[in-house]
Amino acid sequence: MSAEELTTLEAIHMAAKAEFLEKGFQSASLRNIVKTAGVTTGAFYGYYDSTEELFEALVREQYDTFMGAYKKTIQEFGEMSPQRQMDNLGTFSFQCVHDMLLYAYDNLTEFKLLLCYSDGTPFAGMLDEMVEIETKATHDFQETLERIGKPSPMIDPQLEHILITGMFNAYFELIIHEIPMEQAEIYLSQMWDFYCAGWYKIMGQ
Repeated sequence: MSAEELTTLEAIHMAAKAEFLEKGFQSASLRNIVKTAGVTTGAFYGYYDSTEELFEALVREQYDTFMGAYKKTIQEFGEMSPQRQMDNLGTFSFQCVHDMLLYAYDNLTEFKLLLCYSDGTPFAGMLDEMVEIETKATHDFQETLERIGKPSPMIDPQLEHILITGMFNAYFELIIHEIPMEQAEIYLSQMWDFYCAGWYKIMGQ
């Protein structure tokens, strides 16, 4: 890719980010993007077939990295012995969400796009995907408790969904409101203590 092409692509990306952040994906105007970028519509279509493809180019790497880290942590936790799961539930999960928070802050624009402006794209389902994964992990942990003789009472599925969704919404609020990192880390630590204690309580541990 030549220097001229890179400059054109960067201009399109900068203009697109501004347009999506102002109007959201569904209301964004390709005409405004190319005008702001100082390129023709034809030049745009030399890079992307649609605004959907453009939006994906802006956030795909961050989405994959974030979700990959989360899924890896869930997998590694599930591979631990039952006793290690019991001993490390809070600290292991906290390290994951802390590292993910640092990554999100290093890519704040892309995560604002993902969390606030992605309606109409496949990325709008990120929260629901995380809730689904966490729900399964919760059930797996309950099965672990059962195996080691510490059975957990059944949690009403609707309540479980509300609690897990609320947990991730609280987490994402740190990013959405751009809480200063030093303060966000304190909030995250307190939030995780709160949720872990609540989950232990509701699971009868």
